[in-house]
Amino acid sequence: MPTLAVELNGDEVHSISAPDQFTTTTPFSVELANRGRSTHVHLHLDDELDRVASLDAVNHYVEDESVKRVHVATADVERSVRGKLKVVTGYGSNTTYVDVRIDPPIDAGPDEVVVDERFSEPPDRPPSPPRSQRVVAVVDAAIQRGGVPALLVGLIAVGLGVAAAFAIDSVLVFLVVGAVLAVTLAATLLILS
Repeated sequence: MPTLAVELNGDEVHSISAPDQFTTTTPFSVELANRGRSTHVHLHLDDELDRVASLDAVNHYVEDESVKRVHVATADVERSVRGKLKVVTGYGSNTTYVDVRIDPPIDAGPDEVVVDERFSEPPDRPPSPPRSQRVVAVVDAAIQRGGVPALLVGLIAVGLGVAAAFAIDSVLVFLVVGAVLAVTLAATLLILS
């Protein structure tokens, strides 16, 4: 949030140090930084500024060596509005004016999203390797991870299951052997991955 910094009691009692100008496109805050004893501050927006900006309160008490922030709400404007913010301390003994300009918000552009044409097509992917290369890669990974015993047990189980199914020649045995083979194959693949 933009901040208009105002220093109080910096050089002497009831002194006010503020910039000559302040420009914003959004609501802002007035930072009252007291460098001395506690003081009362009155803030006032002139008629032009009061049409597009507002203060929650105009009278503020700022304690010794402290900072107080005062929020200034602003309305959206179509053209720049200029006005004065009056800062008063010491019950009117010292007054400073800041020229405030509220500009229209910066145009964010249309609400459309521009998509690069390169993203309208799926990315080029290399073709998947042939099955023989994938089998070699799985075996190589099994060897590197120490999964050779699991691979051998899985192959022996598959061989025994197929042999038993053909030897007994029963539909029920084929179903049981198929289920055992599926579980064994799934366990082997889990171990290898």
